[in-house]
Amino acid sequence: MHLSKRESRDYLIGFVFVLAMVGVATWLNDYEIILPEIAALTTGTWIYHKSDWVSQPLKIFLAPSGTAVIGFVVNQLPINYPEKILLTLLFVLILLKGLHSVLAPSFATGLLPIIVNATHMSFIVAIFAFTLILMAGVLIAGLQKGQPMPEPIQLKHMVLFAIAAVIWVAAVWLSGHPQMAGIPPVFVVFFEVIQKPKYAGKMAIKQIIALSGAATFGVVVHVFIASWLLTTLISLPLVFLLLQLLRIKLPAAYAFPPLALVLPAEMFHTLPIAAVLASCLLLGMAYGYKKVAPMVSGFFANRRQVAPDQEN
Repeated sequence: MHLSKRESRDYLIGFVFVLAMVGVATWLNDYEIILPEIAALTTGTWIYHKSDWVSQPLKIFLAPSGTAVIGFVVNQLPINYPEKILLTLLFVLILLKGLHSVLAPSFATGLLPIIVNATHMSFIVAIFAFTLILMAGVLIAGLQKGQPMPEPIQLKHMVLFAIAAVIWVAAVWLSGHPQMAGIPPVFVVFFEVIQKPKYAGKMAIKQIIALSGAATFGVVVHVFIASWLLTTLISLPLVFLLLQLLRIKLPAAYAFPPLALVLPAEMFHTLPIAAVLASCLLLGMAYGYKKVAPMVSGFFANRRQVAPDQEN
C-alpha cells in the first residue's frame, strides 16, 4: 500500500475535488449537483492517468456532457423507466462512436438523470462545470502528452454491449424490480473490459468484489450518517483501502459512495444486491465472450485454411 509522493498528492487533490463537489451540493441543498461519475472521472484522469481517457482531453468535457444532455432529454419522454435506460444506453453508444471516444464514464453521466429523475438545469450546469475543470486539470498537467490514441469502438463490441444491456434490463424488469435496471458503475466497467484483448477470470472476480464492496460501503455508511459530506469523507477512503487490498485500479468503484447519496428510496437499500447481480451477470458475460470469441475465430480461420488445401 506504499504510495509515492506524487501518487499521494494526486489522491489528495482528487479526493478534495470530489469533496468540494459534495460540499457545494450540501451548501446549495441540491442533490442534483452530486455527480457520482465525477469521482470515477477524477480518479481515472488525475490519479490513475488512464491513457485512453487523458489522451483526448476535449472528450473529457464533450462525451460526459453530451450523454448527460441525452439522459436529461430522454428522462422527459413518456415511457417507462427500463425503456428510458435502454434508449439512453443506445444513444450513448452512438455518441461515443461519433466522437471516436472510449470514455466509459459517459454511460454513467447519461444514466444518472434518469436514475435521480433530474429536472433542474443545475444538473446540466454542474456536469458542464465539473467536466471542464477535469479537462483543464489534464491540460495544465500535460497528462495527455505522449499518450497513444485509443482504439476506436468496434461494432462487435457495441452489439455485445447492447445485447448484454437488454438481457440485464429485461431480467430485472420481469423479476418485478425495474428500479435495478440502471447500475452505472457496472455498465462502465463492462464497457471497458469487453474492449480489452484479454480478460482473466481472476480479474473479473476482483472487480465484482470491488464494485459490490464499494456499493455496500456507500449504503452502510449513509445509513448511519445522514450527512452527504461525512458519508463521502468516510466511504471514499474505504473504497481506496479495498482496491489496495485487491491490488487493482478501478475508477468506477469510487462512483458508488456518491451514487448512494442520490438514489431514490426504492433503489437505495437494494443497491448492494443490484451491484452484485449486475456485476456477476455483465462481467461474467464479458469473461465468457473473451473465452469463446478466440475459439470461434480460430475455428473459422482453420476452415478458411483447409478449404484452399482441399481445392489443391
